[in-house]
Amino acid sequence: MALAVLLIDQLSKWVVVHALNLKEVQAIDVIDPWLNLRMAWNQGVNFGLFGSDAELMRWVLVGVAAVICIWVAVWLWRARPGRLAQVAAGLLIGGALGNVIDRVAYGAVADFLNMSLPGWRNPYSFNVADIAIFAGALGLVIQPGPKPNAGAGGKPSDKTRDAGRRTR
Repeated sequence: MALAVLLIDQLSKWVVVHALNLKEVQAIDVIDPWLNLRMAWNQGVNFGLFGSDAELMRWVLVGVAAVICIWVAVWLWRARPGRLAQVAAGLLIGGALGNVIDRVAYGAVADFLNMSLPGWRNPYSFNVADIAIFAGALGLVIQPGPKPNAGAGGKPSDKTRDAGRRTR
């Protein structure tokens, strides 16, 4: 999942930034106002939070993303969670690595998707990696937890079944 997200993210950025030359054109209306391409170079995190021209912040954000990816990968390896958590973690890791590549290659994240409504222009742009990061984080938060004291085959152990009985 992480590799698929990374490839789709980087391919979409290459097409929009280079093939469609959005870095120069700056704006392309696709289905106005619902879906437009608006070039934005994000030096921070979501919506430019922690954005700065400082070169140090660029590398701090690269480091934070790398640490999070490693932490999630180690958690996956150790915990062996269910399918939903594996997919969610793959989305998160693939998206984070996609934005890391941008920071290293361009010095900022290439954001270009813009969705607005009639009578309201959204000032923010995002990219495929951002969608994957959001969906992955949400998936990890809402995943079902393990069953308490589950024995072999997911059935409650004798200890769990007997826990409600009082003995004298």
